Amino acid sequence: MVGGRHFDAFGDARNMKEVPAFKLLPEPLTDAARNLSKFKWAADEVGTRHRLGGRPEPAIEDSTWPRCPVCNEKMSFYGQLDSLNDEFCIADVGRICVFVCFSCNEVKATIETA
Repeated sequence: MVGGRHFDAFGDARNMKEVPAFKLLPEPLTDAARNLSKFKWAADEVGTRHRLGGRPEPAIEDSTWPRCPVCNEKMSFYGQLDSLNDEFCIADVGRICVFVCFSCNEVKATIETA
């Protein structure tokens, strides 16, 4: 501990909070959403990986974990939104991951394809 802050093995302050994990279940709100076709070629779990909190699934490499542009600390993972179907496919069945710095109120979204 230095100056009241804990540091990990890489010298990073551990201000990053882990948001409790929730499964997000999309509920279609319109006929267009209810009538979306399923993926033709993707694995069964693609389209169901929406979540709030916890850790990104699949995992993100530590070396690419976003840092806050203000304080340079690792940002907290807030949630992810999965591709919906072949028409609304994010970067080859990827997902959008959202990160937040609770200290600086900065937000970053990334597209992950692992």
